[in-house]
Amino acid sequence: MIIISLQISVLASGSSGNAIYVESEEKKLLIDAGLSGKKINKRLQKINLSVGELDGILLTHEHTDHIQGAGVLARRCKIPLYATAGTWQIAADKLGKLKSQQKCVVDTTAFSLGDCQIKPFSISHDAEEPVGYTITSGGAKMAVATDLGEMTEQVRAEISDSDLVILEANHDLEMLKIGPYPWSLKKRVMGVKGHLSNDDAGAEVVKLAKNSVSRILLAHLSKNNNVPELAFLTIKNMLVEAGIKLNEDIKLDFTYQEQVTPLYQLG
Repeated sequence: MIIISLQISVLASGSSGNAIYVESEEKKLLIDAGLSGKKINKRLQKINLSVGELDGILLTHEHTDHIQGAGVLARRCKIPLYATAGTWQIAADKLGKLKSQQKCVVDTTAFSLGDCQIKPFSISHDAEEPVGYTITSGGAKMAVATDLGEMTEQVRAEISDSDLVILEANHDLEMLKIGPYPWSLKKRVMGVKGHLSNDDAGAEVVKLAKNSVSRILLAHLSKNNNVPELAFLTIKNMLVEAGIKLNEDIKLDFTYQEQVTPLYQLG
Protein backbone atom coordinates (compact mmCIF):
# COMPACT_ATOMS: atom_id res chain seq x y z
CA MET A 1 0.00 0.00 0.00
CA ILE A 2 1.40 3.41 -1.01
CA ILE A 3 0.82 6.18 1.52
CA ILE A 4 0.71 9.70 0.06
CA SER A 5 1.93 12.24 2.62
CA LEU A 6 1.91 15.41 0.50
CA GLN A 7 0.38 16.49 -2.80
CA ILE A 8 1.58 19.61 -4.62
CA SER A 9 0.30 21.50 -7.65
CA VAL A 10 1.62 24.84 -8.90
CA LEU A 11 -1.47 26.77 -9.95
CA ALA A 12 0.47 29.68 -11.45
CA SER A 13 4.09 30.80 -11.57
CA GLY A 14 5.49 33.99 -13.06
CA SER A 15 5.43 37.77 -12.85
CA SER A 16 1.66 37.86 -13.53
CA GLY A 17 0.77 35.80 -10.46
CA ASN A 18 1.93 32.96 -8.23
CA ALA A 19 0.06 30.31 -6.25
CA ILE A 20 1.08 26.84 -5.05
CA TYR A 21 -1.32 24.26 -3.62
CA VAL A 22 -0.06 21.87 -0.94
CA GLU A 23 -2.20 19.14 0.62
CA SER A 24 -1.46 16.78 3.49
CA GLU A 25 -3.77 14.20 4.98
CA GLU A 26 -5.25 16.84 7.29
CA LYS A 27 -4.62 20.26 5.70
CA LYS A 28 -5.12 22.07 2.39
CA LEU A 29 -2.86 25.11 2.01
CA LEU A 30 -1.83 27.74 -0.51
CA ILE A 31 1.61 29.25 -0.69
CA ASP A 32 0.91 32.73 -2.11
CA ALA A 33 -2.29 33.91 -3.77
CA GLY A 34 -1.10 36.21 -6.53
CA LEU A 35 -4.10 35.83 -8.83
CA SER A 36 -7.63 37.10 -8.31
CA GLY A 37 -9.78 34.99 -6.01
CA LYS A 38 -11.92 33.99 -9.01
CA LYS A 39 -8.90 32.80 -11.00
CA ILE A 40 -7.48 30.87 -8.06
CA ASN A 41 -10.80 29.08 -7.62
CA LYS A 42 -10.86 28.19 -11.33
CA ARG A 43 -7.30 26.83 -11.11
CA LEU A 44 -8.20 24.78 -8.03
CA GLN A 45 -11.23 23.37 -9.83
CA LYS A 46 -8.86 21.89 -12.42
CA ILE A 47 -7.57 19.60 -9.66
CA ASN A 48 -11.09 19.03 -8.25
CA LEU A 49 -10.85 21.47 -5.35
CA SER A 50 -12.33 24.83 -4.37
CA VAL A 51 -11.18 27.81 -2.31
CA GLY A 52 -13.69 26.95 0.40
CA GLU A 53 -11.64 23.88 1.29
CA LEU A 54 -8.47 25.84 2.09
CA ASP A 55 -7.18 25.85 5.67
CA GLY A 56 -4.56 28.59 5.30
CA ILE A 57 -2.54 30.80 2.97
CA LEU A 58 1.20 31.25 3.50
CA LEU A 59 2.60 34.46 1.99
CA THR A 60 6.23 34.70 0.92
CA HIS A 61 6.32 38.51 0.53
CA GLU A 62 4.22 41.55 -0.27
CA HIS A 63 4.59 41.93 -4.05
CA THR A 64 1.26 41.99 -5.87
CA ASP A 65 1.99 38.89 -7.93
CA HIS A 66 2.06 36.96 -4.63
CA ILE A 67 -0.80 38.52 -2.63
CA GLN A 68 -3.39 39.83 -5.11
CA GLY A 69 -6.18 37.46 -4.11
CA ALA A 70 -5.12 36.72 -0.54
CA GLY A 71 -7.25 39.30 1.28
CA VAL A 72 -10.37 38.56 -0.76
CA LEU A 73 -10.06 34.81 -0.22
CA ALA A 74 -9.36 35.26 3.49
CA ARG A 75 -12.51 37.34 3.99
CA ARG A 76 -14.77 35.28 1.74
CA CYS A 77 -13.76 31.87 3.08
CA LYS A 78 -12.57 32.82 6.59
CA ILE A 79 -9.04 31.61 5.84
CA PRO A 80 -6.10 32.61 8.06
CA LEU A 81 -3.12 34.30 6.40
CA TYR A 82 0.46 33.62 7.52
CA ALA A 83 3.20 36.17 6.82
CA THR A 84 6.20 37.81 8.45
CA ALA A 85 5.81 41.04 10.41
CA GLY A 86 7.57 42.93 7.62
CA THR A 87 5.21 41.55 5.00
CA TRP A 88 2.17 42.41 7.11
CA GLN A 89 3.44 45.94 7.62
CA ILE A 90 3.82 46.66 3.90
CA ALA A 91 0.89 44.58 2.62
CA ALA A 92 -1.77 45.60 5.14
CA ASP A 93 -3.55 48.07 2.86
CA LYS A 94 -3.50 45.70 -0.13
CA LEU A 95 -4.84 42.80 1.95
CA GLY A 96 -7.65 44.90 3.42
CA LYS A 97 -9.58 44.55 6.64
CA LEU A 98 -9.26 41.15 8.30
CA LYS A 99 -10.26 39.71 11.64
CA SER A 100 -7.44 39.54 14.17
CA GLN A 101 -7.50 35.74 14.25
CA GLN A 102 -6.80 35.69 10.50
CA LYS A 103 -3.60 37.72 10.86
CA CYS A 104 -0.95 35.15 11.75
CA VAL A 105 2.59 36.50 12.12
CA VAL A 106 5.46 34.11 11.43
CA ASP A 107 9.23 34.37 11.64
CA THR A 108 11.87 31.76 10.82
CA THR A 109 10.67 29.51 13.64
CA ALA A 110 9.00 26.26 12.61
CA PHE A 111 5.32 25.86 13.45
CA SER A 112 2.63 23.24 12.97
CA LEU A 113 -0.71 23.29 11.18
CA GLY A 114 -2.35 19.94 11.83
CA ASP A 115 -0.01 17.28 10.48
CA CYS A 116 2.14 19.82 8.60
CA GLN A 117 5.41 21.10 10.01
CA ILE A 118 6.06 24.45 8.34
CA LYS A 119 9.45 26.15 8.34
CA PRO A 120 9.80 29.68 6.91
CA PHE A 121 13.35 30.70 5.97
CA SER A 122 14.80 34.06 5.00
CA ILE A 123 15.54 34.76 1.33
CA SER A 124 17.33 37.60 -0.47
CA HIS A 125 14.77 39.63 -2.45
CA ASP A 126 13.76 43.26 -2.78
CA ALA A 127 10.91 43.00 -0.29
CA GLU A 128 10.56 43.93 3.37
CA GLU A 129 10.93 40.51 5.05
CA PRO A 130 10.61 37.79 2.39
CA VAL A 131 10.69 34.08 3.13
CA GLY A 132 10.57 30.73 1.42
CA TYR A 133 8.90 27.70 3.00
CA THR A 134 9.42 24.03 3.60
CA ILE A 135 6.46 21.84 4.51
CA THR A 136 6.96 18.39 6.01
CA SER A 137 4.28 15.80 6.68
CA GLY A 138 4.40 12.05 7.18
CA GLY A 139 8.08 11.88 6.32
CA ALA A 140 7.70 13.76 3.01
CA LYS A 141 9.11 17.26 2.49
CA MET A 142 8.63 19.95 -0.14
CA ALA A 143 10.29 23.35 -0.48
CA VAL A 144 9.63 26.63 -2.25
CA ALA A 145 12.68 28.73 -3.19
CA THR A 146 11.63 31.39 -5.67
CA ASP A 147 12.02 35.18 -5.86
CA LEU A 148 15.55 35.18 -4.53
CA GLY A 149 18.61 36.86 -5.97
CA GLU A 150 21.13 34.44 -4.52
CA MET A 151 21.18 30.97 -3.05
CA THR A 152 22.70 31.31 0.40
CA GLU A 153 24.10 28.49 2.50
CA GLN A 154 21.16 28.99 4.87
CA VAL A 155 18.58 28.48 2.12
CA ARG A 156 20.48 25.51 0.72
CA ALA A 157 20.54 23.89 4.16
CA GLU A 158 16.79 24.37 4.56
CA ILE A 159 15.81 22.79 1.22
CA SER A 160 18.55 20.24 0.52
CA ASP A 161 16.79 17.25 2.13
CA SER A 162 13.46 17.84 0.37
CA ASP A 163 11.75 15.31 -1.87
CA LEU A 164 10.53 18.07 -4.20
CA VAL A 165 11.86 21.63 -4.62
CA ILE A 166 10.13 24.43 -6.51
CA LEU A 167 13.15 26.40 -7.68
CA GLU A 168 13.40 29.64 -9.58
CA ALA A 169 14.98 29.73 -13.05
CA ASN A 170 13.94 33.26 -13.94
CA HIS A 171 16.14 34.42 -16.79
CA ASP A 172 18.88 33.67 -19.26
CA LEU A 173 21.60 36.18 -18.50
CA GLU A 174 22.36 37.03 -22.13
CA MET A 175 18.69 37.41 -23.03
CA LEU A 176 18.27 39.75 -20.08
CA LYS A 177 21.28 41.86 -21.04
CA ILE A 178 20.13 42.44 -24.62
CA GLY A 179 16.42 42.48 -23.83
CA PRO A 180 13.92 45.36 -23.61
CA TYR A 181 14.18 46.15 -19.88
CA PRO A 182 15.74 49.48 -18.83
CA TRP A 183 19.21 49.08 -17.34
CA SER A 184 17.98 49.89 -13.83
CA LEU A 185 15.56 46.95 -13.97
CA LYS A 186 18.19 44.66 -15.48
CA LYS A 187 20.51 45.48 -12.56
CA ARG A 188 17.70 44.73 -10.11
CA VAL A 189 16.90 41.35 -11.68
CA MET A 190 20.59 40.36 -11.80
CA GLY A 191 21.32 41.61 -8.28
CA VAL A 192 21.48 39.68 -5.03
CA LYS A 193 17.92 40.83 -4.22
CA GLY A 194 16.56 39.97 -7.67
CA HIS A 195 16.03 36.59 -9.30
CA LEU A 196 18.02 33.43 -10.03
CA SER A 197 19.26 32.91 -13.59
CA ASN A 198 19.24 29.60 -15.47
CA ASP A 199 22.93 29.20 -14.62
CA ASP A 200 22.24 29.89 -10.94
CA ALA A 201 19.42 27.37 -10.97
CA GLY A 202 21.56 24.78 -12.74
CA ALA A 203 24.31 25.06 -10.15
CA GLU A 204 21.75 24.50 -7.40
CA VAL A 205 20.06 21.59 -9.18
CA VAL A 206 23.45 19.84 -9.31
CA LYS A 207 23.94 20.38 -5.57
CA LEU A 208 20.38 19.32 -4.74
CA ALA A 209 20.72 16.16 -6.83
CA LYS A 210 23.83 15.28 -4.85
CA ASN A 211 21.75 15.71 -1.68
CA SER A 212 19.15 13.17 -2.85
CA VAL A 213 16.47 15.62 -3.99
CA SER A 214 14.55 13.59 -6.56
CA ARG A 215 12.40 16.21 -8.33
CA ILE A 216 12.77 19.90 -9.21
CA LEU A 217 9.99 22.10 -10.55
CA LEU A 218 11.50 25.06 -12.39
CA ALA A 219 9.49 28.18 -11.61
CA HIS A 220 9.01 31.90 -12.25
CA LEU A 221 10.43 31.84 -15.80
CA SER A 222 10.45 35.31 -17.34
CA LYS A 223 8.28 35.85 -20.43
CA ASN A 224 10.77 38.38 -21.80
CA ASN A 225 14.13 36.96 -20.74
CA ASN A 226 13.80 33.18 -20.87
CA VAL A 227 12.27 30.25 -22.70
CA PRO A 228 11.67 26.80 -21.20
CA GLU A 229 13.81 25.04 -23.82
CA LEU A 230 16.81 27.22 -23.00
CA ALA A 231 16.39 26.81 -19.25
CA PHE A 232 16.11 23.04 -19.67
CA LEU A 233 19.15 22.79 -21.95
CA THR A 234 21.29 24.96 -19.66
CA ILE A 235 20.48 22.89 -16.60
CA LYS A 236 20.67 19.56 -18.42
CA ASN A 237 24.18 20.37 -19.67
CA MET A 238 25.29 21.24 -16.14
CA LEU A 239 23.91 17.94 -14.86
CA VAL A 240 25.71 16.01 -17.60
CA GLU A 241 28.99 17.75 -16.77
CA ALA A 242 28.52 16.73 -13.14
CA GLY A 243 27.83 13.10 -14.06
CA ILE A 244 24.21 13.26 -12.91
CA LYS A 245 21.64 11.35 -14.97
CA LEU A 246 18.46 13.25 -15.77
CA ASN A 247 15.28 11.24 -15.08
CA GLU A 248 17.31 8.69 -13.13
CA ASP A 249 19.11 10.68 -10.45
CA ILE A 250 16.76 13.67 -10.64
CA LYS A 251 13.65 14.74 -12.56
CA LEU A 252 13.02 18.23 -13.95
CA ASP A 253 9.61 19.68 -14.73
CA PHE A 254 8.30 23.17 -15.47
CA THR A 255 5.66 25.35 -13.86
CA TYR A 256 3.60 27.78 -15.90
CA GLN A 257 1.84 31.13 -15.75
CA GLU A 258 -1.37 29.99 -17.43
CA GLN A 259 -1.34 26.25 -16.81
CA VAL A 260 -1.87 24.19 -13.67
CA THR A 261 0.68 21.44 -13.07
CA PRO A 262 -0.39 17.90 -12.24
CA LEU A 263 -0.67 16.91 -8.59
CA TYR A 264 2.77 15.67 -7.59
CA GLN A 265 2.50 13.03 -4.90
CA LEU A 266 5.11 12.55 -2.20
CA GLY A 267 5.06 9.58 0.14
